[in-house]
Amino acid sequence: MEKESPLRPATPDPRGSTPAAPPGPVEVRRSARRRTTVSARREGDRTVVLIPDRMSRAEEERWVAVMLERLAAKDGRRRPGDAELTERATELSARFLAGKARPASVRWVTNQNSRWGSCTPAEGTIRLSHRLQGMPEYVVDYVLLHELAHLLVPGHGPRFWQLLDAYPRTERARGYLEGVAAAERLPHPPEPAD
Repeated sequence: MEKESPLRPATPDPRGSTPAAPPGPVEVRRSARRRTTVSARREGDRTVVLIPDRMSRAEEERWVAVMLERLAAKDGRRRPGDAELTERATELSARFLAGKARPASVRWVTNQNSRWGSCTPAEGTIRLSHRLQGMPEYVVDYVLLHELAHLLVPGHGPRFWQLLDAYPRTERARGYLEGVAAAERLPHPPEPAD
């Protein structure tokens, strides 16, 4: 999602802190059509900052820092840690699985790039891919509930899908994830001039 800011001088941070490093490379795109806004968004592992073409290099540097800080703050609000993930798993199990799924651990991992989550029923462990961080809450809830259901039913048979029928946003979440997966496989078209 794009975050836009009207052009105005950035106010220095009184604490003197510097913004957190972005998760990947930063790309600055200048546009002759863009006049009064600066925006930033995540595109895969990149952060793209869109600025007016007339902006000086010093203004560019200042606005890139401001927008990276804003995105980092927004990401921080959206990305629960392992403790919050475990708490959410307990809530979802109680609400949709009658509290029967009791994981021993629930955590984010960075080594799952081809799946959204995994579960080891024998150990009671659930791992969610870091790629879910920043996605809508209902999508993360669906993946978490999917893995919780695996604690009760290891395979993907009818009994497994009956458990997930209780979650009202199952189809919407699956569609969202399918869209993300499809977009990751598509070549990125050239950016039109802004």
